[in-house]
Amino acid sequence: MAQIHRSIIDAHNDGLLRHVRNDYEHLGEQLARRNVDIETVRAQVAAFGVAIPSWGVGTGGTRFARFPGPGEPRNVFDKLQDCGVIQQLARATPTVSLHIPWDKCSDWTELKQAAANQGLAFDAINSNTFSDQKGQAHSYKFGSLTHTDAATRAQAVAHNIECIEIGRQIGSKALTVWVGDGSNFPGQQHFRRAFDRYLDSTRQIYAALPADWRMFLEHKICEPAFYSTVIQDWGSSFLAASALGAKAQCLVDLGHHAPNVNIELIVARLAAAGKLAGFHFNDSKYGDDDLDAGSVAPYRLFLVFNELVAAAHERVAGFAPAYMLDQSHNVTDPIESLMTSAAQVQRTYAQALLVDRAALDAALLQRVRLDAGGAIDPVGAYRASGYRRQAAEERPAVVGGGGGIV
Repeated sequence: MAQIHRSIIDAHNDGLLRHVRNDYEHLGEQLARRNVDIETVRAQVAAFGVAIPSWGVGTGGTRFARFPGPGEPRNVFDKLQDCGVIQQLARATPTVSLHIPWDKCSDWTELKQAAANQGLAFDAINSNTFSDQKGQAHSYKFGSLTHTDAATRAQAVAHNIECIEIGRQIGSKALTVWVGDGSNFPGQQHFRRAFDRYLDSTRQIYAALPADWRMFLEHKICEPAFYSTVIQDWGSSFLAASALGAKAQCLVDLGHHAPNVNIELIVARLAAAGKLAGFHFNDSKYGDDDLDAGSVAPYRLFLVFNELVAAAHERVAGFAPAYMLDQSHNVTDPIESLMTSAAQVQRTYAQALLVDRAALDAALLQRVRLDAGGAIDPVGAYRASGYRRQAAEERPAVVGGGGGIV
């Protein structure tokens, strides 16, 4: 199945083009009165990109159930196809972040070429030691990189090193490590020894990194371990990254903190220390909800971008964050959610670029997409294309049941 035909996008744009031009011109005049050059802002927004998680194009789930949608991706090649449509229309998502072993294939050269055919490259590669896989010798039920059993830790280390090798073949430059290791009850785990085992394991992984790679350590306050998590906050992540070396940095996910935590302050602290790896964009009301970016707390997203833009403007040493959408689309079409999230992240970045912090008219983003060959209204063009219906006709139906996010 090919991408959406150019004529469909052009026809959809035709009905909106006049309004976009008028709105863009009017916005430019407004910004000029505030000594803001719209073309400068437009160029910065056009250069901004956020990665798509390969797992994000499939329907997510909860601890209770998963309800697959029509045209579900059957494999990593289908995922790339859907990611290609998102980039084709929204023009803000040029890279894809793979998750191993969910995205394993028999020929990585073929996969890299398939991505290139869709106009995509690969971002950080993600390891998985938080769930057991078929044929796995040692279970991660009671931990992985911090397990008390040396053989289980060695298995987890070997998997991460395998991910590095896969990443080298497809052009990735970073490894993201998140573990669910922790405890559910007091006394179940020795806190200091567990952290020491984490450092010992990650040092072995760190030693396998190519010279031009980075290692992203992702923290999370709770879940699946609810009493304690080994890398539970930015402090633990910072301690580990500092102990490992310059190539190890801290990855921030909006949903991985306690309610009302000042995440923008964390971003500022990590940026100042040269330890900000990047950001996973989503939104939440209660915890790690993985909702569409900016759908619940758009001002919080703006405050984060305010710090990011300030660090870039001030040329903070070592500031080179990687950005990705990390969401679970349980009741919406994943392609639509990822496009609207990408647009929200773009919009928030543009707002943070404005000196007077005025709200940005949508005309700017529409013009950026138009100039890049995308759709003025990505979701509208996507719905008009019938892509989801065609995918459902060409891909066998998936039977629901069970939990999980893939």
